[in-house]
Amino acid sequence: MNSYFLICIIVAYLLFLFGIAFWAEKKAKSNWINNPYVYTLSLAVYCSAWTYYGSVGIASTSGVSFLTTYLGPVIAFPLWIVLLKKVIFIAKQHKVSSIADFISLRYGNNRFLGALVTVICLLGVLPYISLQLKAISETFAILSDNLIHSSSSILKDSTFYIAVLLAVFAAFFGTQATDATSRRRGIVFSVAFESVIKLLFFLIIGGYVTFFLFDGTTDIYEKIAKTANFEKLITFDTLESGINWGLMIGLSFFAIFLLPRQFQVSIIENTTEKHLKKAIWMFPLYLLLFNVFVIFIAWGGKLKLSEAVNPDYYTLLLPLQNGNVFLATLVFLGGFSAVISMVVVSTLALSTMLSNNLIIPYGFLDKFSQNKPERNANYIKNIRRIAIFSLIVGAYLFYINFNIQLSLFSIGQISFVVIAQLAPSFFIGLYWNRGSAIAAKSSIIGGTLVTLYTLILPFVWDAILGETDFINYGFLGIGSLRPYQLFGIDFLTPVTHAFFWSMFFNLLIYLTVSLLTTVNYRERNYAEMFVNCRFNSLQENAFIWKGEAYVADIKKVLNRFLGEERTKRAMDIFCLKYNLPKTIEKADSRLINFSEKLLTGSIGSASSRILIASVVKEEPVTHMEVIKIVEENKKTISTNKFLKQKSKELTDLTEELKIANEELMIHDKLKDEFLDTVAHELKTPITSIRAATEVLLDDDDMSEQYKKRFLENILQDSERLSKLIHHILDLEKLASGREVLDKRRNNVKKTVKKAINGVRAIAEKKEIVITNAISKGGVLATYDEDRILQVLVNVLSNAIKFVEESIGTINITAQEKEETVAIMIKDNGKGVLKEDRRYIFDKFYQSKNQNIKKPAGSGFGLAISKQIVERHNGTIWLDETHKKGACFVIELPK
Repeated sequence: MNSYFLICIIVAYLLFLFGIAFWAEKKAKSNWINNPYVYTLSLAVYCSAWTYYGSVGIASTSGVSFLTTYLGPVIAFPLWIVLLKKVIFIAKQHKVSSIADFISLRYGNNRFLGALVTVICLLGVLPYISLQLKAISETFAILSDNLIHSSSSILKDSTFYIAVLLAVFAAFFGTQATDATSRRRGIVFSVAFESVIKLLFFLIIGGYVTFFLFDGTTDIYEKIAKTANFEKLITFDTLESGINWGLMIGLSFFAIFLLPRQFQVSIIENTTEKHLKKAIWMFPLYLLLFNVFVIFIAWGGKLKLSEAVNPDYYTLLLPLQNGNVFLATLVFLGGFSAVISMVVVSTLALSTMLSNNLIIPYGFLDKFSQNKPERNANYIKNIRRIAIFSLIVGAYLFYINFNIQLSLFSIGQISFVVIAQLAPSFFIGLYWNRGSAIAAKSSIIGGTLVTLYTLILPFVWDAILGETDFINYGFLGIGSLRPYQLFGIDFLTPVTHAFFWSMFFNLLIYLTVSLLTTVNYRERNYAEMFVNCRFNSLQENAFIWKGEAYVADIKKVLNRFLGEERTKRAMDIFCLKYNLPKTIEKADSRLINFSEKLLTGSIGSASSRILIASVVKEEPVTHMEVIKIVEENKKTISTNKFLKQKSKELTDLTEELKIANEELMIHDKLKDEFLDTVAHELKTPITSIRAATEVLLDDDDMSEQYKKRFLENILQDSERLSKLIHHILDLEKLASGREVLDKRRNNVKKTVKKAINGVRAIAEKKEIVITNAISKGGVLATYDEDRILQVLVNVLSNAIKFVEESIGTINITAQEKEETVAIMIKDNGKGVLKEDRRYIFDKFYQSKNQNIKKPAGSGFGLAISKQIVERHNGTIWLDETHKKGACFVIELPK
């Protein structure tokens, strides 16, 4: 492809991204921009050129070892819902703008620590950015016909112009506001879009290699399996290999939290903690999709291409070898997207750290004008813009000077090891309040020096100077000090070796120095706020400060950077929040903390502390005062927990009362329905008796046959009326305890047989089979047979109502236990509806699930049965585990 045409494609694509970012800035509050999917895809800035190209390269030489870069984040993500939620909460509470701000704030807002973290990030990320520029340059060279990209003159180097365009993009969309904690929706949305593009194009090239150049995964595997040393690509040959894997997974675990670009998108750009619920499974899924075809592309490249070509670029070389320039262009744009995302977000994060932790607090703080907030705001923006351009230019210069020696994979790993030196201070500081600033500084410096000795120096000596004596014989010829085999450990790779020893000394220094030193009140104060950060309301009052300060002086400092209007609005909000008069003259700790937070986003926590300290007279807080305040804070936390627990109990009680009230209302309704039913049932036979009597009295000439029929109806209705009254009296008698039971030793089988005989006529009429399956000898129990017979007849009658004619079956069994006998009556009918189960033994309830149109009976049967069984000190219940039909269990004492 012609070089100029490719440059036109690159420029067009960058303009397209500008348009997307601009649109996203305009629609910042839209659900299209603020949603968990955009947030999750923005996290894929982790997948840089190293992922897009380098993974294939390492897979071709070291097999499945490339997976370690992704297994760490996958393992880390389940912890995000706990760990990252805490970090986001702290960052929002204290208006943190970068990882340097976060760590320095944890250790008492320590200015030097913030600067140190910035330098470490700069050392780790700058070569990483140059790695991205190298990827652009080399892929441009592979795809283009004319090698104008590489020239002795910077002005003729296409990579230089691409780097400048990236700097313009980052500067334009990343420095629109002075507050570094404000969300950059344009950049985040464009990064999310690029994440889709790079994944899509990578899957396309993976499918092309696997299913077009070869006949699927099996075909590739069978062919690569015949090559030499294949087993080493897919297996662990030794325990040492497994240890290397574990250390590499740990390294990438730290990277997903600590890389400045990851901290930027996951913490600073987070709009709500709810997005984490989607991210914890979506991002691992994204990484999985990205790595589906890596090994097959790597194997395909080894099979199809010469060993002389760079395996990092198999994704480009394979389609080009087969004349598919269009596909190669898509792959190039996918890799270009990966580069843009990484470079833009990294330079944005680093520029904030440089301005807020190095440039402004060390020498430029006095340059801000007293009464020109707009000018100061522009000054801050310009500092960040210059920082962005300086970073990219610095990365470009690093690239052109060390172009040959750079390796996508090696430089990426070195960057990871350098950034990992922040891990103990970051992670332990979140949960251990004894960690001190001097320990954090000492451990970071110590770990970095070990990394320098064991990894960076030998890399420079070997790759750049070509000198190997230092590597082979160690410092001053001492064998135990060989940089790749420190103290005799010789089975680790250079990267894992450096990671192991740097973490060992880093952690040792951090813990030892923390335990041996006493922290000042400010460090202890911030440590408590970070460790015990769960209570939002306590954060505002947890800041410890003692001294004299005037509101007017603080307002002057705020006016200097926020302007009078924003300062007035902020002070009004503060006074309203704490119910303070607007005319208040003296400031307390709350206003000091509030003011520092307001300035932190614009100039960083270190500079804000310096400025506020310059207008207040702070008095030292004694160790005992700190302890007292901390103890009071802990008591408040305890009280808060107690109140929270009581609140939960009251909520549960309220819910129980609500349920009970609903049940009472249902019972009242049932009672009313029951009384209506009783009135209707009493009225029906009475009306029938009266009508029949009137007919008999009025008609003297009625035949004997008709007289007999009317008299039979009167007798039948009288019996029905008598039975209904008997049930009501019977139920009242049982409920009051006035019923005297005639308890005797009885055979359950014989009693059941009598009950079956009592309902046999009804059952035979409906062709329903009732089986007495109690063992032949029967089971003995003590009960009033007449009353238990009544219970059995009631239950059997109910079962007959609920089973289908002709196919219905009722089976009765008994089970003898230690002290009781359980009688089970099972049927294959409709069963009891879920909504009926709670009420079937209530005396006012009738089921609506019967096999007849109108519910039969008056709702007394099971209620009377329950009373009878309970008077025998037994229980009756519905077995809800029985699936087909219903199963009633009657349990009586022996």
